[in-house]
Formats: sequence, structure tokens, C-alpha cells
Amino acid sequence: MTEVMAVDCGVFVDWYQMGDVSRDAAPESKIEYKDLKELKQHARSGQWAKNHSQRSAVYQQLLKALPCRTVTPDAAVYRDIVGNSNSKRNPSAYPLPEFVDGTAVPCYCLKAESVGSVHAVLSCIAGQFPDISHCPSLPPVTALLLHWSADEAQCFESVSRMLACNEPGRRLLDQTFLAYQSACMTFGDLVHKYCPAAHKLMVATATDVLEVYSDWQRWVLGDLPFSFAARVMDVYLVEGYKVLYRVALAILKFYRKQRAAAGSALTKQDSAAVRSDIQAFVQNIGKSVTPDKLLEKAFSIRLFSRKEITLLQLANEKSLQQKGITVKQKRQNVQLAVNAENFSSEIVSAKEIRDIWSWIPERFALCQPQLLFTTSTHGCSLNRFYSHCEGYEPTLMLIRTTDGEVCGAFLSTDWEERKRGGNKLSFFGTGECFLFRMKPEMERYEWVVIKHPELANAAQSTDDEQTGKPATDPSHLSPFLSARHFNLNSRNTSMFMAGNVDSIIIGGGEGNALYIDSELNHGRTERCLTFDNPPLCAESFQIALLEVWGFKDAMAS
Repeated sequence: MTEVMAVDCGVFVDWYQMGDVSRDAAPESKIEYKDLKELKQHARSGQWAKNHSQRSAVYQQLLKALPCRTVTPDAAVYRDIVGNSNSKRNPSAYPLPEFVDGTAVPCYCLKAESVGSVHAVLSCIAGQFPDISHCPSLPPVTALLLHWSADEAQCFESVSRMLACNEPGRRLLDQTFLAYQSACMTFGDLVHKYCPAAHKLMVATATDVLEVYSDWQRWVLGDLPFSFAARVMDVYLVEGYKVLYRVALAILKFYRKQRAAAGSALTKQDSAAVRSDIQAFVQNIGKSVTPDKLLEKAFSIRLFSRKEITLLQLANEKSLQQKGITVKQKRQNVQLAVNAENFSSEIVSAKEIRDIWSWIPERFALCQPQLLFTTSTHGCSLNRFYSHCEGYEPTLMLIRTTDGEVCGAFLSTDWEERKRGGNKLSFFGTGECFLFRMKPEMERYEWVVIKHPELANAAQSTDDEQTGKPATDPSHLSPFLSARHFNLNSRNTSMFMAGNVDSIIIGGGEGNALYIDSELNHGRTERCLTFDNPPLCAESFQIALLEVWGFKDAMAS
């Protein structure tokens, strides 16, 4: 990195609110980093938290090093257009751009009159970046960067560089509603995988879970107190967008822990009430959690790689585009496509299907449920099952036993895939498959490798010795890619679904999670290694009714 001289920053800050942060201390010797590992360690540990000048110098260094578009507005552009007054500006003279979607400027220990400076910077940004159509996180980001800027012009240049960053595979700010909404969906997918207990709480208490998750960026950039937001900014500028996901997941984990400790009753309420409750928790998070603890929790989550998250985000973007949302689209309500008016099952209620839908990957949960097969209409024939279900991906299977127990599976892959194995029963599918049971309460069982990636690593060592193929890093496992993309031991942890003329099997490895005979009449359920599930109902059962639902207008991964 090119060395950047420390500047006189802090003129916008209300120092009475800054506690023991030093304004006047000179930057410590370490403001130029050549070792990325050391830079990450210092960012995560809060090395610059007590020294305002040092943090400012490091930030300027990081922002200057961002690869940007050839024509990126700089401080000189701002001075030419707005001037560069550090005196009081009237916010009403600089209305916030429409693309911030009503997001207010957080105080963040700034002087009251400094809010006008944030408005002025954002107003100039709107003029210089006409393609931005939705960016509600920009006011908090701008307010934070103003802390460590010598003047408005420098703050403008810093924000411009974040917006104009063109490093392949890296983004810092969502600038369209399409990108923003797909990020919300991606966050929902990550909650499914990494915070199942918190997600279960959301399903039990909120009428619209996706609406609750749409606030995730605001929790991190807007609702967190300044001392927390500044520490997040340290790692965000160093490690990128993925940090925001990590911190939001950690916030949700702490929120669930607080609710559990309080013994709050799990009653369904309007999503707005749940959103307000989480917002109040985040705004007062300092009462129960320190910034160090929040970041420690965030980085303890064994999250997918940046590449895998990007792939998931792109898949979600494509599903939104299928729903008619474009890059230039302004805010539009996007909701799960299940409601009592358009859904009728003989096995589950509209409420139960909404609970199941909330666990489905977000890009499919937007699709309309479509009944493909039911034994009550199409009869108990495996051939008819295949003929009605082939060509659809993914599908949802629901089973009610003669004892009244209800279970099922989300199956990510077209049943036609079974033909690849000829007459031989062979497994296929992806790590997005999961099992569930509905009584006494809904429980979901996902691919065991999601929670225990070391199992993939152990399985690979056996395969690698036999095939001589290079090992696959388990941190790069994508849950929506087929097991055949990896050197996984299919005999143990990647037996998702299989079928032939005699039976269908879901989940394998030392047992089958679901085995159903050719007459769709008798079944068995037992623990399997792929999903590490208990029996989903009575171990040997008779089927009273079986339904398969498709996802109208769904696009295969």
C-alpha cells in the first residue's frame, strides 16, 4: 500500500461522546501494512480503536488502494461543485437522495451540525453516480467515514471510491434494489444454514420472515452504536462485504440468546413488531455484549467462502429477475409466494406450509407452489409419480402416515436425473436437500456437511488416496452444487436421493432417512449419515397420503 500521511481529522466529531478515544495522539508507527495477515489481525482486534488519527490514516490508505473505475470523482470534483465548508450546513438545503429509501443519517457521535455535511456529501454523490437506484446503507457509511475525514471533500472521495470499486468478485455497497434484495435473500439462506435456532424463533414469531431479514444491513450499518459500528468498519474495509453477513448473523444469535434467557412466549405477531424488537436490541446491544464479543462471535461462524456467497447471490438475483425485477427497479415488495388463498393441501395447513417455505432457499421460496402429484388423485404408482414429477426442479414431498404423522423432504434435483445410473440405484442431488417432520413441532435436518465440513475433508482423504485427485477445500463447498463436483465419499455423506422402478430413497449412509416402496404404500425411516436425522415418524409406516409440490416458474441452479 502507498503510505498516506496522517491528516487533521475529527473536526466533525462531538468529542464529549467519544469516551477514551484519543483525538490528539499522533498515529502509532504502524499505519502502513504490507502483510495482509497482520492487517486482518489488527482490524479484527481493534488495534486502531483508541487512536483516531491512526484509524484515519489506515482508512485513507485502504481506500486509496481500492481498484476503481478510470473516471472516479475525487475531492477536487466535490470542491468544484459544492465547495468545502466545514461550517454548519442546513440539512434541508441538501435533501437526501431517493435511493437511500428514507434511511436517516445516524448521529454516530457526530456534532449536530455535521449531519448537514453528510447530507451535502450524499447530494453530490447522487449527482455523480446517476446509476445508483437503491442504496439505503449509504447514509451510515458516509456518516462513519466523515469521522475520519479532514473535510467533506475527502469524505466524498472515500465514499466515491467504495462505490466505484471494480475489483472482480468484490463489492462493498449494493447500488440497486436487485442487488439489495438478493443480498437479503442470501442472508436468509445463510441464517437457515448457520443460525437454525434463531431462524426457528423468527418462524415462530414473525408473520413474514423475509421482511424481518430485509433489515439485516440496517442492524449493522445504522442501528449498532458507534463503538460497535466503528469496529465493524475496521474489518469491513479490510475484508469486504462478507463481514456484514458475519456481523448480522452474530447479532441474530445474540438476539435469540436474549429472548431465550428472558423466557419470552413464542407468539405469532406482526412482522413490524418483531423488526422493532430486534432494532431495539441492536441499538442497546452494549448492555449485554461488547464489540470484541460481537466480532468474536461473527468470526467464529464457519461461513462459506466469498466465492460461494457470490454464487448464491447471483442465483438469487436471477430468481428475482425472473419475477420481473430489473437493475433499474426501485423498491418493490417481495414476499414469499404462499398464502391461504392460493394453497390447498390435504396434508398440511397454510400455516404449516408457510413454516416449511421459510426453510426453503430464498430463490425458490419466491415461487408459487404447484401441486404435481398426489396419491388421492393419481393413485399409488411409482411410475405415475415419476411421470408427474420429472422435469421439475426442485420439488417438495409431503407424507402423512396412517397414524397421522407428517414428514417430508425438500429435494433439490429433478427426478429424471435417476436415469443417469441406468437400472442401477444410484444417488444424486445436492446439499440443499433437507428432511423435516411436523410433530410435535417442525424440525429440519440438513446435509450433515453444512454443520461439519470436516466430514467432507475426512471423506476426501479416502477418495484422494484411491483416485489420486487433489483434495477439495471444504470451506469451498457449495450447498447448491451437486456432490459429483467434489471428491466426497458418496457412501457416507452425500447420498441425497435415489430412485428406480422398485423404490425411492431419500438420505443414505448406514440407513435410509426415507424408503418408499413401488406402490407408494409402505415406508421406512431411520437415521442416515447424510442428514444425521432421527426417524422422521414410526420407523415402519404405512402411507395414507403423499403429495409432491413443484415451484412454479422456478429456475434450476
